[in-house]
Amino acid sequence: MTLLATLDYASVFVFALTGALVASRAQLDIVGFAFIACLTAVGGGTTRDLLLDRNPVFWLGDPTVIGVAVGAAVLVFFTAHLFESRYRLLIWLDAVALSVAVSAGVAVAQSLGQSGVVVVIMGMITGCLGGLMRDVVCNEVPLVLKQGELYVSAAFGGALAAVIAAHLAMPPLAISLACITTTIVLRAGSLAFGWSLPVYRPRPPRM
Repeated sequence: MTLLATLDYASVFVFALTGALVASRAQLDIVGFAFIACLTAVGGGTTRDLLLDRNPVFWLGDPTVIGVAVGAAVLVFFTAHLFESRYRLLIWLDAVALSVAVSAGVAVAQSLGQSGVVVVIMGMITGCLGGLMRDVVCNEVPLVLKQGELYVSAAFGGALAAVIAAHLAMPPLAISLACITTTIVLRAGSLAFGWSLPVYRPRPPRM
């Protein structure tokens, strides 16, 4: 299995777990679990492939990834009740999924010879859109929009690290590791230690 395929499978599986956890919070049936898991797992990658005119879209070329997502949904359906805090599990699994998905998006864009700017954007899209779709459909506050947390910024940092690593002529595995490590460190730091960027504070108009 190639590095790119491994990243796609890992991203699909972990993001599908997060989708199923959100479905459990919404108390959906098993078909609802599978739908939300698949939407979360392939949403970002599908958008990436459509924008890059990559034919076929990754899950159409390899439908096994849908089976992986459905398997993750079934697993969570029968085990979610075992966890004391499904939300805490969700946010940490989502952090892992984000880091792997950003790396997958970066790898696809780099394999197609895209510029550094496009590589960064595709990494961010792949990492962020699936979770955004999941939360909007399930009427949850999107994690990507949580105030005072690094999410899109973590995806940006990871994708940028990959571009820098590629510029330094590092091998593909090292590029992916640089991307994953940077993304997960930034996201985990935000969750565990409150790392954040300054946010806009409205000021009263001057008289």
